Amino acid sequence: MKYFVKMVALLVFAIFIGTGAQAQKFGYVNSAAILSQLPDVKQAEATLEALQKQLQKKGQGMVEVLQKEYTEVQQKVERGELSPKQQEEAAAALKVKEEEIGKFEQDMAKQLQDKRTELLGPIYDKVNTAIADVAKENSFQLIFDQGVLLYAEATQDVSTLVKAKLGITN
Repeated sequence: MKYFVKMVALLVFAIFIGTGAQAQKFGYVNSAAILSQLPDVKQAEATLEALQKQLQKKGQGMVEVLQKEYTEVQQKVERGELSPKQQEEAAAALKVKEEEIGKFEQDMAKQLQDKRTELLGPIYDKVNTAIADVAKENSFQLIFDQGVLLYAEATQDVSTLVKAKLGITN
């Protein structure tokens, strides 16, 4: 009986050792390089840049109007054309416009971020799907991004497989 228990224990131990000893396969990709070669990313970046320039131009116009109004109020004060009450009202009006510009800047940043997410989100999903497909097709348990690796064998770079999956020739 003791012999049987020892044999079962030895067999269970051998099974656990055998499954733990299976080689795991790791790979890495350079996602930045892959993304830089996708035409969709270039188009999205051009669209974002155009939107940013448009919003900046509008913001600059708001700042120029504020500066002009500030200069006009300042000149009226220097000429003595405004009473103290009118000066306070003008200062309050300028303060409101200044706050509007600040709100516009915050809205501009949010609008750009939302547009970035809208344009690039599907592209990132497409790349992540290609990476997952390459991992499954080539039995990789883990694929890392090169940007966070401290060392990697060049033979484990699966970027070319991902590029092929995405239809990138290079």
